[in-house]
Amino acid sequence: MATIEQLSQRTPKVSVDELLTGFFPSPRFGDVSFDSYRPDPGQPSQAAAVKALSEFADMVNQPEPTGLRKLFGAKKAPARAGIYLDGGFGVGKTHLLASLWHATAGKKAFGTFVEYTNLVGALSFRKAVDALSGYALVCIDEFELDDPGDTVLMSRLMRELADAGVKLAATSNTLPGSLGDGRFAAVDFQREIQVLADQFDVLRIDGEDYRHRGLPEAPVPFTEAGLHDRVRDLKGGPDGLLAEDAFSDLVKHLAGVHPSRYRQLIDGVDFIAWHSVETISEQAVALRFVVLADRIYDKDIPVLASGVAFDQLFTEEMMTGGYMKKYHRAVSRLTALARQGSEL
Repeated sequence: MATIEQLSQRTPKVSVDELLTGFFPSPRFGDVSFDSYRPDPGQPSQAAAVKALSEFADMVNQPEPTGLRKLFGAKKAPARAGIYLDGGFGVGKTHLLASLWHATAGKKAFGTFVEYTNLVGALSFRKAVDALSGYALVCIDEFELDDPGDTVLMSRLMRELADAGVKLAATSNTLPGSLGDGRFAAVDFQREIQVLADQFDVLRIDGEDYRHRGLPEAPVPFTEAGLHDRVRDLKGGPDGLLAEDAFSDLVKHLAGVHPSRYRQLIDGVDFIAWHSVETISEQAVALRFVVLADRIYDKDIPVLASGVAFDQLFTEEMMTGGYMKKYHRAVSRLTALARQGSEL
């Protein structure tokens, strides 16, 4: 029998130690590998990315020689500290990044861009650098610059980690030299953006969104009565924790929970039900909800919802504006989870 809770009543607390120990792939990507990635035969860049990342993993596992071996060894062109996976949403970039993490030995970290900026906020910049400088590999998923402060912070962080010998790997929907376009006066921060770009070799991955390849259109949202019936069925069904909220209550609650705690906000949840989903019209609210959608997708939690369909969750202006790639990714992921919810 499922038990019911409300996310809007949860206020998780997260210590600095918990932040540091939480930098590893989510359960969705807990067992992935380069072998489990299925390149699209019609997109040769996908197979090329697997090969390049496998070679990068070898480089992380076999550090450059030092001392006499370095002095008398064959001269090689210096490799950049990082590799950067650029491509649209749903082409498997996170799968490949997690596969790289699993394929490397030694101390390593895996987290989203926002989790690293939150770590710096919790520890201070210098302590974050000191903590991460001892790692062999730092993986940054969903790399994007939303404001000038992030630009300066991440530019310094990447440079200092690279100088310390840390290998870097990142995924994004935007080429490194174009980070921040359409979001703030990026032209005023070209020096910092170029410093970021200089740390990486770029791998372009082409393809269509694998979450919807050959699948029917997104399921129609439940009616309110239909959702109530489905929740009642879940209550009497298999054991698990159902998080049931009025959508408006959840959205309001997120404003008081720092995004670094959204992973803990949904801890232990097996199913999610949202009543009366409505289009989000405020940018700050929408960006918070994108972070929650990413964390729910990480944990592979089916979503049942009434109200508007997820392709109407954000306004048309948002879906075509500076943050459009974030919103398209969220819609893609929530649609996949809604499909799972419709099959429960």
